[in-house]
Amino acid sequence: MFAAFRQSLQHNPRLNVSVQRESEYFADQAQGMSLFIAIVGGIIALLMGGGAVFGAINTMYSAVAVRTREIAMLRALGFGRIPVLVSVLMEALVLGFVGGVCGGVLAYLLFNGFEATTFNQFSIIAFRFAVTPQLLLLGILYALVMGLLGGILPGLRAVRLPIAASLRQT
Repeated sequence: MFAAFRQSLQHNPRLNVSVQRESEYFADQAQGMSLFIAIVGGIIALLMGGGAVFGAINTMYSAVAVRTREIAMLRALGFGRIPVLVSVLMEALVLGFVGGVCGGVLAYLLFNGFEATTFNQFSIIAFRFAVTPQLLLLGILYALVMGLLGGILPGLRAVRLPIAASLRQT
């Protein structure tokens, strides 16, 4: 029905109109603001992700420092550098996963269905936040990447520890 109405208006030589649904009109109006919010949100996510990586590095360096003797004992028993590195990285991934799940649950509880409005010169744009399963999965993957990046340097430090000197530490 709408397609026939649109066609009759567009083919009328006396009219010079653009015919679209109301939802399409408002989606076009909100496109610039949506792009702006996406860019600002991406920048904030990168900045906060960088901070989270430094937090993960600090946490994992502390974990390696506390377990220096245990790591040296594993190396003395015959565990190679790769298994020790993998164990540190796995710990960092588990911490990243737990942080991602906790953040996802918190985001869902606080922001799912949250409504906000923005004003520009000509109109008011209202939108609703939706925390979808795809966004939750993306957030958890982002947390895993941050955990992995935060575990690389401490893991490399763990595999470079001198075995004999580390076993003598008290």
